[in-house]
Parts: sequence; C-alpha cells; structure tokens
Amino acid sequence: MPKAQKTKPSRGVVVKDVDANRFIRTYAAYLKKAGKLEIPAYVDVVKLSSANELAPLNPDWFYIRTAAIARRVYLYPGVGVGMLARQFGTGIRRGSRPVRHQPANKGNIRHSLQQLEKLNIIEHTPDGGRKITKEGQKDLDRIAQQVLFPALKKRD
Repeated sequence: MPKAQKTKPSRGVVVKDVDANRFIRTYAAYLKKAGKLEIPAYVDVVKLSSANELAPLNPDWFYIRTAAIARRVYLYPGVGVGMLARQFGTGIRRGSRPVRHQPANKGNIRHSLQQLEKLNIIEHTPDGGRKITKEGQKDLDRIAQQVLFPALKKRD
C-alpha cells in the first residue's frame, strides 16, 4: 500500500525539491496572473533560436521562458546571458551532416533577466552575471511549496 503524500512539510521546501516542469508551469502562471512583466512587442514573431524554423506555438512562451530563467539563476548563481543562451540552445538540423549546437536568442534572455530585475527577483553580482535576491528566493520557495503541497495554498 503506497504512503499518502504529506499535507504538511517537515522542513522548508526549496526549488530543488520540486519537479522542474511542474515548477516552471506554476511559476509562469503566477507571473502571468501578477501582470507585472512587460511583454516585448515582437513576442508573436520572434524565434527562440536561429536553429528553429518557426516562432513558438504557445502564446505564453515568454512567461514560461522567464520562469525557466528564474529557476536557472536560482540553481546556478552567477550565471550570465551567454551561459543561459548555451543552456537554452538547441541542435541545428543540417540535413545529412551531424547536428551542431546553436545557442538561443540572447535578446529574449536579456529581456527576461531585465524584467526579473525590475521585479526584484534577481540582481547583478559583482563578478558579473546574476544571482537571486532574498526576496526572490522567498517567492520561488513559496511557489515550490505550493507545487509540492497543493493543500497548503492560501485560499482567497
């Protein structure tokens, strides 16, 4: 008989404790509901990488990418635009030749980082790159707790 999931955490829940896909979807929904992100005007026509043929089909892709970037900055403090472009990159299809890695579009990543800085989720590090702020860490850990223990969500 499987054990029932706890309804109360025995310790603090952090982002590392939660499945990445569930966390990113939940945090993207939170960002969209909050309405504090400035969506760029080119959001419906831009590609995420030069290796892609089309723009993303999901109309909420900017919220999802911003949530994924916030998670990456949380897990890897000091990460910069170039490193994020490599991590979010994909393989470019070249016909019969081998696949070659192509980094993601840096403009989209930079815009997401700037929006997260305006929300005081991340900040610049003295050595370059970005890191999570104390307020941002609290927000992301709160979202992680809501993902792991949905019964503990605050009721409106």
